[in-house]
Amino acid sequence: MRAPLILIGLSALLSTTAVAQQAHNSNAPINFGADHIELQDKANRAVLSGNVSVKQGEMTLNSARMTVAYTGQVIGGNPQVSRLDASGGVTVKRPDQTARSQYAIYDLNRRVITMLGAVTLTQQGNTVNGGRLTMNLDTGRSVIDGSSVGGSGGATNGGGTVTQTGGRVTGTFSVPKRD
Repeated sequence: MRAPLILIGLSALLSTTAVAQQAHNSNAPINFGADHIELQDKANRAVLSGNVSVKQGEMTLNSARMTVAYTGQVIGGNPQVSRLDASGGVTVKRPDQTARSQYAIYDLNRRVITMLGAVTLTQQGNTVNGGRLTMNLDTGRSVIDGSSVGGSGGATNGGGTVTQTGGRVTGTFSVPKRD
């Protein structure tokens, strides 16, 4: 029963630092750039490849490849995007927060980004590593778990270290020195 308590502690650590972060504007337009784009209109998707960069509000998502799924509706001359699937050196940057992984899924309807495989989240001097990261863009809350996707990881915070093996999170946190 210790693992859930430690996960709650890590979640609280990330949530506490995320409180200062403003909610993401999920209604902002999505601008993109890539070396190559393939439109698959019958499948309602586009495949971007090579130095893919997507920007929405103050958030930037970079990857080697991305599949953009859209609903088929066009409003104001723009297709309505519902989901982004990114792979290959994925980086999500928001003010005061950077997350890296092998894969990411941005569900625009739920306003949630799920990152998988060798995940690293850095925020205000804290770094947490794991197998899966879920970022709620409305609340600013980020939760990392020890999924076995991508291997083991750990977290550091001012000298404290948390390690993860086999999907289990264990660790030691440092305490401020007292005189």
